[in-house]
Amino acid sequence: MQIAIVGLGRMGANIARRLMRDKHQCVVFDKNPQAVADLVKEGAKGADSLAAVVAGLEQTPRVVWVMLPAGKITEDAIVELTKSLGADDIIIDGGNSFYKDDIRRARELKTNGIRYVDAGTSGGVWGLERGYCLMVGAEKGAFDYLEPIFHTLAPGLGDIPRTPTRTGDIDRAERGYIHAGPPGAGHFVKMVHNGIEYGLMQAYAEGFDILQNKSSELLPEAERFDLNLADISEVWRRGSVVSSWLLDLSADALASTPDLNQFSGYVEDSGEGRWTIEAAIEEAVPVEVLTAALYARFRSRLEHTFGEKMLSAMRFGFGGHIEQKHSFEPAKKPQA
Repeated sequence: MQIAIVGLGRMGANIARRLMRDKHQCVVFDKNPQAVADLVKEGAKGADSLAAVVAGLEQTPRVVWVMLPAGKITEDAIVELTKSLGADDIIIDGGNSFYKDDIRRARELKTNGIRYVDAGTSGGVWGLERGYCLMVGAEKGAFDYLEPIFHTLAPGLGDIPRTPTRTGDIDRAERGYIHAGPPGAGHFVKMVHNGIEYGLMQAYAEGFDILQNKSSELLPEAERFDLNLADISEVWRRGSVVSSWLLDLSADALASTPDLNQFSGYVEDSGEGRWTIEAAIEEAVPVEVLTAALYARFRSRLEHTFGEKMLSAMRFGFGGHIEQKHSFEPAKKPQA
């Protein structure tokens, strides 16, 4: 198939690469010309504007995958693309947009005959090799047309054992992608996924913080342990019920720098955690763990614990997230 990718950041560029590996044709655009040039060398067709993106698509219906940060930049790109696209063409938002914005956009674009798809995309900087877990919101016709794209991007069955109670032919979910429902459903599922991610990360971070502080001088000397966190994380990876990819990333970080001094512990939240809690409030669903995990990130911007360095290490490991430089500084002690 032919598809355009708008936004060639950490994930967008690798989405294009994974598609081209499977012989799909990609038209690519980014505000950074070098990002476009790099992919052109690998076989993509470059564009220098959103209008040129659409003009470069020869296969109909035309498909444009927008991989930009949620908010105004995505909104503006979709509005601009709408000027060049027409009936039956498809816009996919693969970022982390708020699902209610997806519902609105789908409704607005439908008046022009343009079909809107929201693709919750998980995989971070590892997606090129591992594949991307995809949660798609779309009308059935649009999903069916795009399925070859999702099939290529998804991880596939791989070496993960089948769930014993799932029998018969291998289905989409087992291959790593689903049609979650109508527009908005994909990003809603991904939003809750990210809320759960906050809670899982916080649980690991707090656990390792307890282990790290077992040598504290506040404890009786006989109760102090100087624990090897790298070895603990490694042994937990092997046969433990708390094993996971997040633990794999934690073990890698601790093995390379046990004190995690390259991280400050300043932990951002990208929005989905807040939206998950807002949805829980609307549904009157109690989410104590997810709420506490979000609040812990707020507090991390004021003071930093070893557990928060663990959070930073995991975020860097799966998504390449770099800690943001922040403008505030600790209050200085007045001179005597």
